[in-house]
Amino acid sequence: MDILLHYIDLAGTFVFALSGAMLGIQKKYDIFGIFSLTAITAIGGGVLRDLCLSATPPSGLINEEYFIAIFLAFLLSILFQNIVYSLDKASLLFDALGLGFFAASGANKTYAHTGSVQLSIIMGCISAVGGGCLRDILCRRTPIIFTKEIYASAAMIGAAIEVLGSSGVISSAYSIWIAIITCTLIRLFSLYYGLNLPTIKLKPK
Repeated sequence: MDILLHYIDLAGTFVFALSGAMLGIQKKYDIFGIFSLTAITAIGGGVLRDLCLSATPPSGLINEEYFIAIFLAFLLSILFQNIVYSLDKASLLFDALGLGFFAASGANKTYAHTGSVQLSIIMGCISAVGGGCLRDILCRRTPIIFTKEIYASAAMIGAAIEVLGSSGVISSAYSIWIAIITCTLIRLFSLYYGLNLPTIKLKPK
């Protein structure tokens, strides 16, 4: 299971790295700026999680496999950017999958370190959306988790399902997949149907 989670984490890293690189190119950043945005989007959430757990140094900063995944996404985005941009709808699918991967793996790692249900759900969500928030802030955009469709909520639901498996309420052999699939489907349905959490409108004075 540990090996499986590791490769799930790498897959999520690659997917999020692609989204960071694509935004860097759209913003017309230089090579260093594009690579920085690629890396921050890919491992930012995991680094924040590990710092909160005192699991230092963060695995995203010392494991060369993460660097390879980031560098590969960086190269593919630059060398084959026309192909990457033509996969606009596919990138939404990859982003949704990455959200599910990180929410599940982040919750699993946190529960293994702390045994805390509520912290595992919170850290699972941070693992999934933290990198994207850092990316948006650096690009002077309002983080999409505050404005666009159902995003962080989907990550929290996925993390909660994984915690059920980690704590033994349901089978841990299936919880990781149920968490990933559920989180991904919620995100995709919200995109397809334009679903958003309700906002609070100011009452006229």
